[in-house]
Amino acid sequence: QVQVVESGGGLVQPGGSLRLSCVTSGFTFSAYIMSWYRQAPGKERELVATITAPSGNLYYLDSVKGRFTISRDDARDTAYLQMNSLKPEDTAVYYCKAVNPYRSSLTYWGQGTQVTVSS
Repeated sequence: QVQVVESGGGLVQPGGSLRLSCVTSGFTFSAYIMSWYRQAPGKERELVATITAPSGNLYYLDSVKGRFTISRDDARDTAYLQMNSLKPEDTAVYYCKAVNPYRSSLTYWGQGTQVTVSS
């Protein structure tokens, strides 16, 4: 049974940091492209960051470059999103997605974790 579970969200003041985790099971994590998306109220879901497998190539949304860092630990089947210098506009539900690069139909989403940046 496939599981994708995000955690680490919460309320943080502007300028603060959070580290999101995405713990997975039920598929070969090391072979999957891992991404973080976010969706703010009234807005479409947008891609925030991606890390490929096995090369570990990275992609970031322009507005988070230099502030967010995506990483993966294949030994723990876990992906991370380190978020620094948070801004109110980063407030959203953050979702983790796993995609098989050879069979895109094998795509798995987590349930999301809320990040709120507010003073």
